[in-house]
Amino acid sequence: MERPPPSLLSSRKVPCLAVGVRTPCLGLERGTPALRKGFGSLGAPRREDAGCQCSATMKVKVIPVLEDNYMYLVIEEHTREAVAVDVAVPKRLLEIVGREGVSLTTVLTTHYHWDHARGNAELARLRPGLAVLGADERICSLTRKLVHGEELRFGAIHVRCLLTPGHTSGHMSYFLWEEECPDPPAVFSGDALSVAGCGLRLESTAQQMYESLTVTLGSLPPETKVFCGHEHTLGNLEFAQKVEPGNDHVRAKLSWAKKRDEDDLPTVPSTLSEELLYNPFLRVAEEPVRKFTGKAAPAEVLEALCKERASFQRAAEPLQPQARALLALQWGLLGTPRQK
Repeated sequence: MERPPPSLLSSRKVPCLAVGVRTPCLGLERGTPALRKGFGSLGAPRREDAGCQCSATMKVKVIPVLEDNYMYLVIEEHTREAVAVDVAVPKRLLEIVGREGVSLTTVLTTHYHWDHARGNAELARLRPGLAVLGADERICSLTRKLVHGEELRFGAIHVRCLLTPGHTSGHMSYFLWEEECPDPPAVFSGDALSVAGCGLRLESTAQQMYESLTVTLGSLPPETKVFCGHEHTLGNLEFAQKVEPGNDHVRAKLSWAKKRDEDDLPTVPSTLSEELLYNPFLRVAEEPVRKFTGKAAPAEVLEALCKERASFQRAAEPLQPQARALLALQWGLLGTPRQK
């Protein structure tokens, strides 16, 4: 989480996207015809034909909420079972569950911050027996704590739980795939990895964060689709351009992201192979990034990048003292006053 949102509704025009992971497609709601999508270099989509003939077993509904958050609904098309990721606004999620006609059985929470877990309690109340899973006991309404490397299964969909400390000490990312399927898997990375960036390092060491990004997530198949927790792409790419002004991949992705921003459209998902081309937090071993930070050891490069990004963000959008206090409170860094 980066900023306290002003409302419970996203300002994005498109309230929900349907992305078939095996056969990439994009379905726009409100009666708009679905558009089959092809993803060229740098993830820039192109229109091919009207109508979405997605035969995937796994379908991902991308749900913008709050100011810049994403919730996700993962649907197993054969069993019609659904799994939600990072429930911030339960009413919005349940609207889509009802519209899709699926059975919601499980919530996967990446970390305990309110903008990723605040909806768990209400959802558990409305859906008795719902499993709420995560790796941190601070997650609201947690029914079972997961461990690194644990595998779950929902119909044909496999889930591998990947502990990715950095943003928080108990941050878990979720890697989803189908057996004997040639089409791309997906990772739900919360605030560990985002398009062209990563979350703030709040509770873990720079070395732990480096290992989360480059070892745990960076070693996933390059075609893996990355579904992150926030729409911070434009700002992330502007910082990436400052780090590597000569990187043509950054320049091209930034141009694409500006067009998406003008159209008020989401920029997720990216792919891991794309991130390795333009995300400076995955490029800490590259000479231009090391030169920018003045550091050589990867964890030190990462730590320096985080500090430089914080300065860059403050200059672009300074927070007032009251907003900083509210942000700290919502992160759980401050306690609420006790009732007398």
